[in-house]
Amino acid sequence: MRPPPPPGPQATDGEIVRAVLAGDRDRYAQLVERYRDRYARYAARMLGSVDAAEDAVQDAFVRAYDQLSQCKEPDKFVGWFFLILRNRCFAERRRNRSSASLEAAAEVAAVDRTDGGAETAERRGALQLALLALTPDQREVFVLKHVEGLSYGEIAERLSTSIASLKMRMHRAYDRLREELRDHT
Repeated sequence: MRPPPPPGPQATDGEIVRAVLAGDRDRYAQLVERYRDRYARYAARMLGSVDAAEDAVQDAFVRAYDQLSQCKEPDKFVGWFFLILRNRCFAERRRNRSSASLEAAAEVAAVDRTDGGAETAERRGALQLALLALTPDQREVFVLKHVEGLSYGEIAERLSTSIASLKMRMHRAYDRLREELRDHT
């Protein structure tokens, strides 16, 4: 294994992972800082609750740290971490099969609210409720595409699936969202 480079603010994920594995455990905080907010948004949309999302992200970071030696490609840490978080979110959804409440939808909508007023907040709440009506697979593809801004190619790589399969899930998600949002227009 190569020796890790000296600490620096612009270190790549791979450099940080190698440094942590070489004993500089404090550097892991850089990865947490780099990805926490981005993946908290993903988890909040997947789980329908900001609190559950925070727990899921924290748990995923702890699991990733504990299993860091199993990250076969340190330069692709973020993809590896995403799979850990994704599995955590799906496990949480299986445990709590009850439908999310309107309050939870409003809570998630408020997380990334800009100064848009009550009407915008109401639309976001309606969208969050509609997202919760999607299957977990449909919701995941929608969130990765439209919230995280990933391309179909990037999503396919992260989820180890084909682009055609993703497009079919997205098409079904759009159909379901249109159906769910019909009453809110």
